[in-house]
Amino acid sequence: MNEIVYKLAKMIDHSILHPTMTDEDLRRECEVARKYDVASVCVKPYAVKQAVELLQGSDVLVGCVIGFPAGNSATGVKVFEAEQACKDGAVEIDMVINIGKALQGDWAYITDEIKAVTDACHKHKAIVKVIFETDYVTKETDIVKLCRVCTEVGADYVKTSSGFGFVKQANGDYNYKGATIPVLELMKKSVGPKVKVKAAGGVRTLDQLIAVQAAGCSRCGATATIVMMEDAMKRFGN
Repeated sequence: MNEIVYKLAKMIDHSILHPTMTDEDLRRECEVARKYDVASVCVKPYAVKQAVELLQGSDVLVGCVIGFPAGNSATGVKVFEAEQACKDGAVEIDMVINIGKALQGDWAYITDEIKAVTDACHKHKAIVKVIFETDYVTKETDIVKLCRVCTEVGADYVKTSSGFGFVKQANGDYNYKGATIPVLELMKKSVGPKVKVKAAGGVRTLDQLIAVQAAGCSRCGATATIVMMEDAMKRFGN
């Protein structure tokens, strides 16, 4: 694998999060992650132990979602869930904020929540990615404030979306935008120098992966890993 392809692979957090996924799906997707040597898999809390076993001997890290996908768990529950995931072997934690509290501007609650989860994860030597759900939290001022809070409490990443933040459209359908370049660029310039940016939601092609990389992202959540990596190898060589 050449350097360009390797760097693209190591941007990808391969998402194994759909509610219908079975243990067999988990095994298959962990093999995908191993084959393309991506940065990590992002799995549901009950699947952490199994993912660790499936990826033993590889360089693929195991991450876990917390308060997923709606972010409505009490702070203490998120902390417990994060600690359990770390004990089960997760080294990366993707937590969803309390979206309603952000929308009403209760920044004390948001700060305490993110700090509590971050401190618990760091105690276990795990990194924390904070999901804003930018299809719901749409005001630039709120996104900037969240970036500043994450910087202040020592979170490792800010992240756009869960991939499940569906918004009712004018025609009655539910859909989402996920990671957009303007939002990613806003997040990148609004965090401190130690905080990285993860794109998530809607990145499904190699060109989109390269675009979020150019926007300053260090990681990208993806389910279309095979398509992106096969295209990368065709374009840039193995």
